[in-house]
Amino acid sequence: MKHNQIKEPIRKVWIWIGLVLLVLAIVPWYFPSSAVEPIILGFPLWAFISTVFSIALCGYLSWLCVSQWNIVEDEEEQMKGGE
Repeated sequence: MKHNQIKEPIRKVWIWIGLVLLVLAIVPWYFPSSAVEPIILGFPLWAFISTVFSIALCGYLSWLCVSQWNIVEDEEEQMKGGE
């Protein structure tokens, strides 16, 4: 990546689509109301799914911050020179 290349992830549609899908997946609203709740590793299925997708959301947001974000603010601070 070039040092002067500025990336603003807010303008990328695929980032928002991934974020919305993960947030929707965290809340298991898509289970039928008559479903029998199996236990996975001591957790009800809905809690296990919420935990897995919460961890996935944290990983996705961390990856976005590390690899997709290069904002103008850093360069503006360098141009000010310590004001």
